[in-house]
Amino acid sequence: MQEENELALALPGTVAALQNAPAAIHGFAAEAGIPINANVPWGIQVLDKQVYRRILSKGSLGFGEAYMDGLWECERLDQFFHRLLQADIDEKLGGWARMRLLGDILRHGLFNLQSSRRAFQVGEQHYDIGNDVFKAMLDPSMSYSCAYWDQAANLEEAQRNKLDLICRKLELRPGERLLEIGCGWGGLARYAAEHYGVDVVGVTVSKEQQTLAQERCSGLPVRIELMDYRRLAGRFDKIVSVGMFEHVGPKNYAVYFDAAERLLDKDGLFLLHTIGNHNTAPKTDAWIDKYIFPNGKLPSAKELASALENRFLIEDWHNFGADYDRTLLAWWDNFERAWPELKNKYGNRFYRMWKYYLLSCAGFFRARQGQLWQLVLSKRQRIGVYRSVR
Repeated sequence: MQEENELALALPGTVAALQNAPAAIHGFAAEAGIPINANVPWGIQVLDKQVYRRILSKGSLGFGEAYMDGLWECERLDQFFHRLLQADIDEKLGGWARMRLLGDILRHGLFNLQSSRRAFQVGEQHYDIGNDVFKAMLDPSMSYSCAYWDQAANLEEAQRNKLDLICRKLELRPGERLLEIGCGWGGLARYAAEHYGVDVVGVTVSKEQQTLAQERCSGLPVRIELMDYRRLAGRFDKIVSVGMFEHVGPKNYAVYFDAAERLLDKDGLFLLHTIGNHNTAPKTDAWIDKYIFPNGKLPSAKELASALENRFLIEDWHNFGADYDRTLLAWWDNFERAWPELKNKYGNRFYRMWKYYLLSCAGFFRARQGQLWQLVLSKRQRIGVYRSVR
């Protein structure tokens, strides 16, 4: 950690870039069709001119922090980020804040940010913030991943559709043993045990998730462990991992898939549900990394395919990333409705952070930089034909 801090301090924004900050930001905004200080929903209102210097010195981190500090406003952040990311302005801004960008790239390149000793950091910082926030925001199953909106009228139906889709893709049968790597608050484990008659072992790196998942799965053949995936042992008929692979990191892809290969029965199936990036990026967004998902990294299709080679066959690759936009907007509506009961505990800066998080991510998927993939994987020894399910 000390080496990383020293690296960040050694790479501030350049003076020349900072002097041209307002003109540069106005140019980028115009290119994306985003007016500044104009009365349209996707435009931004600059309330303090130091916003310009923050953006060009710290890139996306400075932009997000300036919003959290109330230095700029936007009526529809989702529309703003859709336009910004559709025009790839995030990449062009990175060129101005090149020293900060270089620092982020080196940090991801030099350090294993998802090592065993770091495995529980994301649980402590994000998933353990308070179950009251997630209960208020999520559907009754507490599914904190993309819903499947095909033939669904609301979030609860869409998440139930997603849970059943996963179980059908895995061809779950009564009495089978299912391993869930990253079990969240137990929504899928509970659904699979109740509706498909399987025994489930779920692992999480969040103490709060473990406690609530154990309560929600009480009386069912479900065991919830607080454990890093690298410590797993045993054999399972089926394996599923939903919304956890984003925390694995490229330096650990081989270890992750080797563990899954070791744990899965030769005739089994492994369903991997993960956010994907439209290209192979050398780093993650600095604001998301600091405030939401520390040490996270989105895989590209190229990275996934490379890591799977000689380990698993790809039976099916399903992309429904557009559904994440709608899911995030539903989460935001739930959170905003519940805010009067949460605000005394969490405060205004948390509110602005959470709003920025959910709505910027909605724009990310709407711009199609973000994808949502479900891969069904098997070993070569598996006998029979797999038929894709939708």
